[in-house]
Amino acid sequence: MPKACFMEMKKIDDVRFEIEKDIAQGMTTGVRTYMTEHMIKSMKTDRTLQQAVNTTTLPGIAGEVLIMPDGHEGYGFPVGGVVAFDEENGIISPGINGFDIGCGIRIVKTNMVEEEVRPVLGRLLDEMFKNIPSGVGSKFQSGLSTEDLKRIAEEGVNYLIGRDFGTEDDAKHIEENGSMAGADFDEVSASAKKRGLHELGTLGAGNHFVEIQKIGKVYDKGMAKSYGLFEDQIVVMIHTGSRGFGHQICSDYLMRLEEYRRKNNIKIVDPELSYAKIGSKEANSYLYAMHCGINFAFSNRQIITNSLRKSFENVFGKSSDAMGMDILYDLAHNIIKKEEHVVDGKRMNVWVHRKGATRAFPKGHKEVPKKYRDVGQPVLIPGSMGTASYVLAGDEGSMKETFGSSCHGAGRVMSRHQAIRDIPASKTFGDLSRKGIEIRIRTMKLISEEAEWAYKDVDEVVSVVEKARISKIVTKNIPVGVAKG
Repeated sequence: MPKACFMEMKKIDDVRFEIEKDIAQGMTTGVRTYMTEHMIKSMKTDRTLQQAVNTTTLPGIAGEVLIMPDGHEGYGFPVGGVVAFDEENGIISPGINGFDIGCGIRIVKTNMVEEEVRPVLGRLLDEMFKNIPSGVGSKFQSGLSTEDLKRIAEEGVNYLIGRDFGTEDDAKHIEENGSMAGADFDEVSASAKKRGLHELGTLGAGNHFVEIQKIGKVYDKGMAKSYGLFEDQIVVMIHTGSRGFGHQICSDYLMRLEEYRRKNNIKIVDPELSYAKIGSKEANSYLYAMHCGINFAFSNRQIITNSLRKSFENVFGKSSDAMGMDILYDLAHNIIKKEEHVVDGKRMNVWVHRKGATRAFPKGHKEVPKKYRDVGQPVLIPGSMGTASYVLAGDEGSMKETFGSSCHGAGRVMSRHQAIRDIPASKTFGDLSRKGIEIRIRTMKLISEEAEWAYKDVDEVVSVVEKARISKIVTKNIPVGVAKG
């Protein structure tokens, strides 16, 4: 297995460091990281950099392997990583995409301010906790059938809108309009279908949440106005993905591609990076199934949004329209997409793998919703439990350097097991109470797993991507109440 010489990381500037290509180690390209020296030191305590170097040995990479400032060790490939593969010579890798296919962030706006919500915050959280199932094995009685699941997997949010789970305007503010083309339900296993049906509309566990936030600070008034955001405004952030449906799809295809690897005598430094050549039957089958997972994830957040709107209506006695509960944006941070980018001066089609990385297209890009095209795509960055989250905007540098990508959150610095061992739940409860943050949670261990101290400083993370001209900071959002699994 190649060894990264971490002491020889080349400093480009205050927020860019590189591991240069070493042919003797089998590297076909280099690794570029976006982070501070402090972050680099922390990252050397796990296998993040080693996993990035391992990835450079794969065929057909376009440009460099990239690690965002929230990067940390993942399955085979770092969370917070981006890698693109040449359409002609490259590969598709389920492990690089990750298990929670389509996991992402949605922000739902309101026209209310904190003083209107604070007096009924406890009731509102209770209502949300009742209407949005969370935790391991949580199920939602949506009344949807297996045939509905097929339509959702292949058509995405558009099918749900036809079933009164939202409006046409909702779809306009979702990546891919909430419906990724090329999904084929026949490529999804019976096990995945069985797991998926009753998980639509559920949060799950881990770091997934629904959080009531207030806009604590506006950094760019013009951009904020374009996004419909203002100081002290109440918004709701939703973080979840494709649940067991997507996890099973990934598991199934990792096994299938291990067989593909053995059949084709493919040598690989890490089996977790198993792949199939672009255009092969195996790669296409995975992509068809993966697109089903993406559509499931968009739809999952759509059903949760419907439940969220009903919760607000029940507490405030007004329609969600009257409360301005429009979607700011929704986008995935575990996804593989075919995109056009300029690599080494050449415009080409590449398959961009984003794992714990957010698309960050700048102003003028044709895939940015028309409403935001003059300012750039919203980039939604959650913090850890009890810390701030951010709304950013895609900047020009993302297209030049990162395949139109940015960070996706704070990024772990402590494993879940270590957090449970080292961070007493009482410490987190006390901290949240002092900050005036109310919480509803299914399992006590999550209090420690998701504690602020288990994550990087999100302020530092977003500062890096702004300094690198990847994304611009628009607002800082302060947590008011959170519901978790």
